[in-house]
Order: sequence, then C-alpha cells, then structure tokens
Amino acid sequence: MDKLVVSDQFDGGNIEIIDASDANNIQLAIRKDNASDFLQWFNFRVEGAIGKTYRFSITNAGKSSYPNGWPNYSVCTSWDREEWFRTPCTFEDGVLSFEIQLDQNTVHFAYFTPYSHDRHLDLLAWAQSDTRVTGETLGQTIDGRAITMLRVSESDEPEHKVWMIARQHPGETMAEWFVEGFLQTLLDRNDPLANKLLQTAAFYIVPNMNPDGSSRGNLRTNAAGANLNREWLAPSIETSPEVYWVRERMMLEGGDLFLDIHGDEELPYNFVAGCEGNPTYDARHAGLENAFKDAFMSISPDFQDTHGYPKDKPGKADMRIAANWLGEHFNTLSFTIEMPFKDNADLPNLETGWSAERSAQLGHDVLYPISATLKKIEAKT
Repeated sequence: MDKLVVSDQFDGGNIEIIDASDANNIQLAIRKDNASDFLQWFNFRVEGAIGKTYRFSITNAGKSSYPNGWPNYSVCTSWDREEWFRTPCTFEDGVLSFEIQLDQNTVHFAYFTPYSHDRHLDLLAWAQSDTRVTGETLGQTIDGRAITMLRVSESDEPEHKVWMIARQHPGETMAEWFVEGFLQTLLDRNDPLANKLLQTAAFYIVPNMNPDGSSRGNLRTNAAGANLNREWLAPSIETSPEVYWVRERMMLEGGDLFLDIHGDEELPYNFVAGCEGNPTYDARHAGLENAFKDAFMSISPDFQDTHGYPKDKPGKADMRIAANWLGEHFNTLSFTIEMPFKDNADLPNLETGWSAERSAQLGHDVLYPISATLKKIEAKT
C-alpha cells in the first residue's frame, strides 16, 4: 500500500498532522496538554509502504516546554511496541526531523518508550498475586481512574516505612519502568536483601500518580491542568485529587524514607534532588542524603552525583514540590530521582539511548541505597 496513515488514537497518543502529502516532508505538531500549555510528549503510529523512506518533521518542537531537550536527542522507535531502538534526529530552526525506511508497513514513534494503562493494570495484578502485597484504591482521579497504592511487607507492625511514588508528570514514562524493576526485585523470593527488608519494613508504592494525564498523552499535567509536583503544599480534591489522597495516606501512615521518581528532558544523567533548601535541613538530614547517594553510586554505574540541578539556598526550597514538602513534614530523607530522556552521557548506548530496560535496572539497584539509609536511620546518625 502507498497510502500514509498517521494516528495517535490510542492510550497515551499525541500528535497532530499538519501536512502528510509529501513523503519527504511529513509535517507534524505536538499537542499541548489538554488543559495547559505544556507540550513535549509525543506518541504516534505510522502506516505506509514497505521499503519506502519517509521523513517526518515536528514543526513546533522549538516551541516545546523544554526546547533544550532536542539537541542530541534520538526518537524512540519500534516495529512491534515491545522492542524499542533510537532513530537519529536533527533539530534545526525549531524543527525536529527524522527519517526511516519501513521494514514493515507499520512503525511506532514516541518521545520515550511508552508505559500504557494496560501495562499499569497488568503490573498491579501481577504484584497483588504475591501474598505480601495488598493493593488499595486511595481515591479517584478527575476522569474516574483509580489512584492505586501497593503495600508490600511481611510485617503487620513494621519498624520502617518507605514510600515510592512515580509519574506525577505522565510523559516521564521511565518512572513507571523504574517502579516495575523495583517491584520485580522487591518481590523476588530469591533476593536475600529484599527478603530481609520485607521482614521489618513496609513499602508503600504508587506506580502512577497521574493515570489521567498518562492516558490523555500529556507531558506534565493531570486532566484539570494541574502540575501535580507543584500541589503538595495545598492539594485539593477538585483539581489535584491524586496528590490529595496520597498525601492523606502518607500523613496517616508516616514514613522514614520518600522517593519520587521522574525524568529530565535536558540533562543526560541519572541524579537526585534533595532537601537542602528546606527550613529544618540539618547535618543529620545531609548525612542521610550522603549515605543514600554513596550507596547508590557503589551499586550502580548509571548513577552519579556530579551533574544535576542547582542546589537550593538554605530556606529557599519550593515547598509545593513533593520531595521538599515530604522531607520537611516528616523530617527525614526525601529525594526526587531523575533519569534522562536522551541517554546517560557517562555510559551511552547509541542503539537504545536511555531505555525502559535501564530504567528498570536502576529501579532494581535502588533497593541497596534504601537499605543503607534505613541502617543509618536505625543508628540515629
């Protein structure tokens, strides 16, 4: 067939067709988040002629929320939506362009490897098949989807409580791949560290904080246009129920360690952002952060602490951000973990870039720094 079909009519899809009349210059545009001006995430399917080369141009890439994310970016590409590789791009005059010769008549492109709502439901079902896992709907989103938390433990009265939330920004799909890898490790009955931790600790995990934005194909906001990672100081049921219900449960349960999993469009590194700008940040808090980072670097070459966000000045933290609010409210370690959309510049992979698989591996590795930090908390140092 010679007819070209471009579609985003599926879960997490996002693209607009400007002009598809010329195979050498198919002009597309990214749709804004449904109720805000954020735009960066795209995810679409192309159907065309086998053996024919098509060139795509995303014409509004220069007007995206993070235009510095496009230099050295390569688009995630898949023939079967299971195996993903990178197709090189050029970014000139605000236009992101790439081309491909079709090995079969359909191909899929995305900003990063998608994590669908079906896979999210499969992850929840798989985890809850383990007797150590209890699933609970904390509330509902604006679109009526479940805000699901998993409790994982062998103890009814745990000594420690660890929270992990992910994908407040729905286009940061690497965050849920991270959680999937973490759960696979935590529930591995042959993993001695996981088995030991589950005897005395409880893990509270929200794999997807923003299922509405994920299904709508948003980059950063929920169905009401709220950036959930700016809602923690005063969330509301009307505009940010996802944060409201999770925060309520956190305040009920308490916690010793909080991790919020994200992705960064521009920086090609894995790093953490801490609470150094919080009003009550002190030497104890700094010691917990250093213990976590040192342990993470010792177990994973993909993690580093040289490149990252500028440090907040003392007392100047934005308390609307989850990690800051949680670190202050519970007076304990609270980190934002960031992964790249592009690649890890320290250990690049030209074929896949930073990938779903490496995100899951980093989630696997994070169990070790969690354990090291809990030991330091027990020592009260």
